[in-house]
Amino acid sequence: MKTTRISLFIFILLCISIPRTFAQQAGDKIVGTYYVKDDQSSEEAKIRIYRTTSGTYAGKTVWVKNPNFKDGTPKRDIKNPDPSKRNTPADQITMLFHFKYDSKNNEWVDGEIYDPVHGKYYKCKMWFSDDKTLQLRGYIGIPAIGRTMTWKKL
Repeated sequence: MKTTRISLFIFILLCISIPRTFAQQAGDKIVGTYYVKDDQSSEEAKIRIYRTTSGTYAGKTVWVKNPNFKDGTPKRDIKNPDPSKRNTPADQITMLFHFKYDSKNNEWVDGEIYDPVHGKYYKCKMWFSDDKTLQLRGYIGIPAIGRTMTWKKL
């Protein structure tokens, strides 16, 4: 009888944890490094997307094509609304925050994207249009009012 209860308890734990594990594995598809060329500013960069310790997804710049201004001084996050972050080098700026994987729609949602060119934060969602092409929709209020960018997974 005691063995049956323990077996039942283990079975219930497995039933609860297995769907979460599969969703997490599917959500991890986004993890990796992406090449980005901004069609408005012509800036080129590589962004690394990773899963945080809290289970959400974030992204940080790891390389920029032109890390210095024409006079040779390093580019920094000078337009950041947080004065303590304005000295961050261009190749170390965190740009994506708090994304959660929505397995029903196969999207990463409820996150924010930071635009260092203008020093602004926008709501954002992301999805793959194919295995290597990530679409990001930054918006104000509702997704219909925004802009979509395409990032290529390396």
